[in-house]
Amino acid sequence: MIRPTFRRTVVLATALAAATILAGCREEKAAEAVEQVRPVKTMTVTAGDETRVIRYSGSVRARVETALGFRVPGKLVERRVDIGSRVEAGQVLARLDPTDLELALKAAEANVAAARSREKVAEDGLNRARALNAKGFVADANLDRAKLDADQAAAALDAAVSSRDQAANQMAYADLRADAPGIVTDIRADAGQVVAAGTPVAILARDGEKEVAIAVPEQDVVRFVKDQSVDVRFWADTDLRLSGRVREIAGAADPASRTYAIRITLPADAPVRLGMTATVEAKVPVAAGSVVVPLSALTAEGDRSRVWVVDTASATVAPRAVTLGRVAPDGVRVLDGLKPGDRVVTAGVQFLTPGKKVALPSETAAAPVPTR
Repeated sequence: MIRPTFRRTVVLATALAAATILAGCREEKAAEAVEQVRPVKTMTVTAGDETRVIRYSGSVRARVETALGFRVPGKLVERRVDIGSRVEAGQVLARLDPTDLELALKAAEANVAAARSREKVAEDGLNRARALNAKGFVADANLDRAKLDADQAAAALDAAVSSRDQAANQMAYADLRADAPGIVTDIRADAGQVVAAGTPVAILARDGEKEVAIAVPEQDVVRFVKDQSVDVRFWADTDLRLSGRVREIAGAADPASRTYAIRITLPADAPVRLGMTATVEAKVPVAAGSVVVPLSALTAEGDRSRVWVVDTASATVAPRAVTLGRVAPDGVRVLDGLKPGDRVVTAGVQFLTPGKKVALPSETAAAPVPTR
């Protein structure tokens, strides 16, 4: 039999436990009520710039780069320059074996001597025919034949002289000479190699104007026009900033990279070296009235992008679908859905629901931090 005193003790313990559980629930509900006001970071939307900056990397090149090669075939026996060598106009860069060319020149000179002898014999025959014809001993037909022989001999001599001159020129072509002062930027052949006429042996970057060569994809090539002014910066000297001018735009895309080659002319006194890395910056127009928001302000609902707009009067948020444009340096452009003056949440968007109350930055600083 249970005693009354023990029964009262059990009832009292049960009541105390229930009161403790009820108090805990109340504290949790109170904590939840405090947590419903979510601190967020916001920004007020302003009108975007009318232009944006596009940047492309390239390298400094000489305006004129020539692939130098021999005008005659032969075996390369000597190369006198290396990559980076500075050369002057007329300087010998490489030489071919001249043996075959010397033999050809000797044969041409012998042909000239033989043709000159035949021309002398024909001229003497013509003079005799004229003298005899004047005395009536040679018919007019024989005189005409002598004139023909003399003319053919003179023509043969002219042809032989031309062949000799050509052979002499080819002898000179055995020496590959620089046609202008500049710097050798590449070597394509070496001693011992047999090269055909016109085969590039060395690449010469001529002294003079320097340019920056860039490759631009098709979506941005329309942003560049001839004689357009652009800014050029250099990786090796961050303080150096030059004004360039678009000189040339390729008419067709490169078949491999599908980009368009563009040449930017630099000032004549630009303190830069060939091969330096450069960045070309150009300002291009953007859609009128577009605004920019940071990427952290964007969320997605299905296939639509949206932002959370703050109602300042009620300190609540609501989602709003937006249409995005191009990426900007400080975020992404919004073409539709926002207007200047709207206040959007830029941090804490993952915790928001429609109509949720938020603590704006000015209020967050003054509000006490709840404790558990």
